Amino acid sequence: MAALWQILHGRPGAGAFTLYRSNVGRAILLGLEFLVAADIINTVAIEPTFQGLLILGGIVLIRTFLSFSLEVEIEGRWPWDRHKAEIEPSRRPA
Repeated sequence: MAALWQILHGRPGAGAFTLYRSNVGRAILLGLEFLVAADIINTVAIEPTFQGLLILGGIVLIRTFLSFSLEVEIEGRWPWDRHKAEIEPSRRPA
């Protein structure tokens, strides 16, 4: 919504596109989390068979990979590098 606001008020640019892309990515991540939870509930509540658990495991692995890939795309860095980027500026000598 903020990206649309920037574009409509004459401030288009890379910032608006990046903000929009980030918001869409986070919405997709949230949707993936809900789908994983729904699959877990469905597998446990209906009829927990070994085949159903294997399918659930495959689905969770695929969606975990997708979530990880989207997070890297949104943030632009590996998740374990997040704290390094926050610490580095304070370590630099003046």
